Amino acid sequence: MLALLLFVLIASGSWLWSLVVFAAAAITDWLDGYLARKQGLSSTLGRNLDPLVDKVLICGAYIFLLPYGLREGWLVPWMVTVIMARELIITSLRSFLENRGAVFGADWLGKIKMGLQCAALFGIFVYLYLQEHGVPGDVDSFFALVRDVLIYAMLAATAVSGLQYLWRAALLLREN
Repeated sequence: MLALLLFVLIASGSWLWSLVVFAAAAITDWLDGYLARKQGLSSTLGRNLDPLVDKVLICGAYIFLLPYGLREGWLVPWMVTVIMARELIITSLRSFLENRGAVFGADWLGKIKMGLQCAALFGIFVYLYLQEHGVPGDVDSFFALVRDVLIYAMLAATAVSGLQYLWRAALLLREN
């Protein structure tokens, strides 16, 4: 539900509210996972459904941000394609392996990737909010740099974690 609200807010250029709603979605997602692990409530459905919901939120946000990023070149189609391809391939692979009885949950590199995807979105929302309110050029330049560093770090982590998951999957399939 928060994802749909976020997409409407992005489409309308409401950056402060986009930041608030995205923060709420990220925090509640983290809290849900934390409580499930702490109480030992892990299930195959949860291991598959939770990442899928995350993918809708993250991929949808980057898709909706694409027109804004294209104007200045800080978000272009190949970047969104890298994110989408990694998420679709790994989510499908996870489902396939789970159906074969393998446990193929997230690992530390996947968690870093998710953290950087969220950090990049936070950076983008803050940058767009500040730009909308006409901050001085040096502040704008600083936040543009932060945004760009976060985007490229996120893209690197997304690609590397995708390759690592493919490697793990190949090893699991070879064993069977």
